Amino acid sequence: MENNNETSTDFFLVGLFPRSGIGLLFFIFIVLIFLMALFGNLFMIILIFLDTHFHTPMYFLLSQLSLMDLSYISTIFPKMASDYLFGNKFISFIGCGIQSFFFITVAGAEGLLLASMAYDRYVAICFPLHYAIHMRKSVGVLMITGSWIMSSINSCAHTVYVLHIPYCRSRSINHFFCDVLAMLTLACMDTWVYEYTVFMSTTLFLVFPFIGIAYSYGRILHAICRMHSTEGRKKAYLTCSTHLTVVALYYVPFAYTYLRSKLLRSPTEDKILAVFYTLLTPMLNPIIYSLRNKEVIGGLRRVIQRICSV
Repeated sequence: MENNNETSTDFFLVGLFPRSGIGLLFFIFIVLIFLMALFGNLFMIILIFLDTHFHTPMYFLLSQLSLMDLSYISTIFPKMASDYLFGNKFISFIGCGIQSFFFITVAGAEGLLLASMAYDRYVAICFPLHYAIHMRKSVGVLMITGSWIMSSINSCAHTVYVLHIPYCRSRSINHFFCDVLAMLTLACMDTWVYEYTVFMSTTLFLVFPFIGIAYSYGRILHAICRMHSTEGRKKAYLTCSTHLTVVALYYVPFAYTYLRSKLLRSPTEDKILAVFYTLLTPMLNPIIYSLRNKEVIGGLRRVIQRICSV
């Protein structure tokens, strides 16, 4: 039972699971997803770093995606697990602001990075002769730094605002992390102006990149149709459809949550949707983008042979 002190500056996180047998089963399931995401993304970062064959723009972007996914799960899961295991669901005012800052930063940066990866594949497949020009190493670095900088500025603005809102109601956040929209329900002031900025940020960092990704893959599929090899077309279609499925699992629940009016939102639905873009996609990304790739399997063999020879 929560024991909120109205004079305290700490927040209380309701959490994702009830403390029951069913809640324990769900918690174990989430732990397994976290471990798969952790080791899968660590594997990709280390492999791309060790094997010089992967020092290309495409794999450089993939390594950054793995880094962002690691940051994602590290920002949210350890606190959520600690809350469930030890029952201490309080988080300090500053701690909540830090968690919110890193969450928004990584979320926005990953949204932009996925669009950059789609552009990389678009150029590679539709304009293979110009790939070396359009996707130079400097271009990849610019994409990465631009994603981080733009998202950090956006996150800083949102975090500063939510930390300056007067909270005059219960400090119980009905979520498993410090989500800005969940925090707004505790404010004792009209926040419609800020909600409009959330709508604009979501459009900029999620909706526009998703439209760009859909357009890129549409052009890629058009180029695939002109392939002479039927087997090649089947593999390319399967790869594109799989990539789009994972991308949709990230963008759609995220955008649906943050673009809705607060009158249409429910805390339970928001928490379920949050599981998709905070835990499921970080687990699926290394599997879909990398571990099913024959080049990655070949790179793993080369690294193992090098280690064995040493």
